[in-house]
Amino acid sequence: MSELLALIDGPQDLHGLTDEQLAQLAQEVREHIIDTVGEIGGHFGANLGTCELAVALHSLLDSPRDKVIWDVGHQAYPHKILTGRRDRLATIRSYGGLAPFCSISESEHDIIGAGHASTAIGYAVGIKEAMRQGHGEDGHVVAVVGDGAMTGGVAFEAVHQAGGAGTPIVVVLNDNGMSIAPNVGALSRYFNRVRLNPKLWHAREGVEGGLTKLPVGIGNAFERLGPHFKESIKAFWAPGLWWEELDFAYMGVIDGHDIRALRRALREALAAERPVVVHCATVKGKGFAPAEEGGLEGMERWHAAKPKSIANGAPCDAPAAPASGRSPAAKPAPPAYTQVFGEALVAEARSDERVIGITAAMNSGTGLNLLQRELPDRYFDVGIAEQQAILFACGLALQGCKPVAAIYSTFLQRAYDQIVHDVCLQKLNVVLAMDRAGLVGDDGPTHHGAFDISYLRCLPNIVLMAPRDEAMLVHMLRTALAYDDGPVALRYPRGGGVGVPLPARAEAIEIGTGEILREGGGTARVALLGYGTGVGKALDAADLLAAHGIQATVADARFAKPIDAGLVAQLASEHELLVTIEEGVLAGGFGSAVWETLSDSGTVVGATRIMRVGLPDRYVTHGAPAALHQEVGFTGERIAERVLAAVSERSGVA
Repeated sequence: MSELLALIDGPQDLHGLTDEQLAQLAQEVREHIIDTVGEIGGHFGANLGTCELAVALHSLLDSPRDKVIWDVGHQAYPHKILTGRRDRLATIRSYGGLAPFCSISESEHDIIGAGHASTAIGYAVGIKEAMRQGHGEDGHVVAVVGDGAMTGGVAFEAVHQAGGAGTPIVVVLNDNGMSIAPNVGALSRYFNRVRLNPKLWHAREGVEGGLTKLPVGIGNAFERLGPHFKESIKAFWAPGLWWEELDFAYMGVIDGHDIRALRRALREALAAERPVVVHCATVKGKGFAPAEEGGLEGMERWHAAKPKSIANGAPCDAPAAPASGRSPAAKPAPPAYTQVFGEALVAEARSDERVIGITAAMNSGTGLNLLQRELPDRYFDVGIAEQQAILFACGLALQGCKPVAAIYSTFLQRAYDQIVHDVCLQKLNVVLAMDRAGLVGDDGPTHHGAFDISYLRCLPNIVLMAPRDEAMLVHMLRTALAYDDGPVALRYPRGGGVGVPLPARAEAIEIGTGEILREGGGTARVALLGYGTGVGKALDAADLLAAHGIQATVADARFAKPIDAGLVAQLASEHELLVTIEEGVLAGGFGSAVWETLSDSGTVVGATRIMRVGLPDRYVTHGAPAALHQEVGFTGERIAERVLAAVSERSGVA
């Protein structure tokens, strides 16, 4: 353990250290992250850039009385290390270990538990205004906003409120030019111009002083012209004009890796008792040469590190695969759903000039980097602004385009009003491609795609579908783009496919139709109806049930809306037990749709029972997907156990 870091058990331990010691501590924190995350994997580049920020803040503040709010939490590993979790860093993102983002339940120093971007300033305004009303203990409130979060619209809404109310908060703008991918948009270009031009850093003072010192009475004349004229002259140069027009005091640009400069700026900001922004220029991946010296490509590559990707502070080759006795011609791993979607979208765009792809700052995460590379004119990145992504798609659709908004299920929640009010109400031909549907694993409850079936199924005019495998994903994208009667939402999971061959040609599926994959028989009369990844679990359960003499029917619903009422009625009438299986919350989900369909049609008769399998009514923790599926009972083994128990009871509703 490094010399200083070993002595830090909490933020108070930083208060007596000199600037030189704090700089050393920041470097030791950085080395601890490189060594640990390089071994276990996790968010990497952003954390290397915030080591000095975290050290400087905690050296001046009295946490948790003073509030430090991190936006987004994947830049908060240094904060975790300095607030008593140093020795547990190696457990981060693993089942039962530290949360991947800040977590209120994990530490009193984690003020919020958000994992979505652009929210910290809004939280800060609320917390400080509550303090001003006498609620809770008073203290400083600092929002650390970075890694692209200022491209999100909700951040601007909070800046607008704070400036108007004069809320005394400090916004630390951690400006590294990157989120997961390079930042986009006019605001990003503005910040880059400012941060990369040191001549602008002190322009305000220089211009103002120079005007009043001009000879032969000219300087006095400028002084008499009044503050408005002076401000207009300074505005030509001043980099913080946008903030100051919204009644924030602007400080910057500060070297975010200079402890002395950071502490000086932060002291002044905290003492100002008004809204202040401290604009810091940092380097994503600071201290790790492949990220720091690799430009935008290096920073993007090292946003997150894979397990065992770093040894002795340097990248290492991927470990060789263990000997398995397989021949060199062994079947390769199936492609990831994201890759399949990206390639299918490129093919669709090539064949139809109306197809346009949209991402909200997640080009490689959604597979749209392939469209960006192949057909850049048909690719748009709106930044961390999901609401704008959907509104932009609406505008395209109104002009006859076929927009495909590829957004993680968890992030699409942020655009719910636009889906309700702009997409569905107007019945626009917008395709919502929801990656990471279901339990995503290490990123935990802020990122699980657990709710989209429920939050979309209640909306009029929308079609919901989910593929059982990667081949069906290709066909469903074709189906969505061929549909001309309103929006379509398509959900698919994270990770690799099931290993089926991809089709040579995509074909559209009839909307609202499912299919029976395996005909059952025998006296038990059990039907398993899966949706999306639930189909694979149904097939696994059917294999296990067969060993117990139960030949279950297995069907793929394919659509949650409109649901195949005929297929559902057939399964209910021909079987004693109908099991619905979905990787989403049960409340209002696919199983509820089946139940409602049967009830509304009067099909449920006699001893027909319905058992719903899905995600529980709680937020599921982080960890490997297999472990999480085991915890919530979303496995073939657990489903088979429940079916066997229900068959043995032969009464009641499961």
